[in-house]
Amino acid sequence: MQFAPSTYYDALAESFNGLYKTELIHRQGPWRNVEHVEWETLKYVDWFNNRRIHEALDWVSPAEFEAHYYALSESESLPALEMI
Repeated sequence: MQFAPSTYYDALAESFNGLYKTELIHRQGPWRNVEHVEWETLKYVDWFNNRRIHEALDWVSPAEFEAHYYALSESESLPALEMI
């Protein structure tokens, strides 16, 4: 059986939606109004993308991992720039 590529994207989206509902919507409700849900969703996405620790990143946040990656990339490219 062969799956279309969109099936994998749908699975990823559904996985995130499940986390979002479990971690935010059901845990922190009831909600006052739509604006309250929108504001809390913005904060959740910011936390999810920048500050949550992640096992696949050796238990650091995505923002910390990215900063470390770029710091290493810059330090490795500096000797090449000195030769110019």
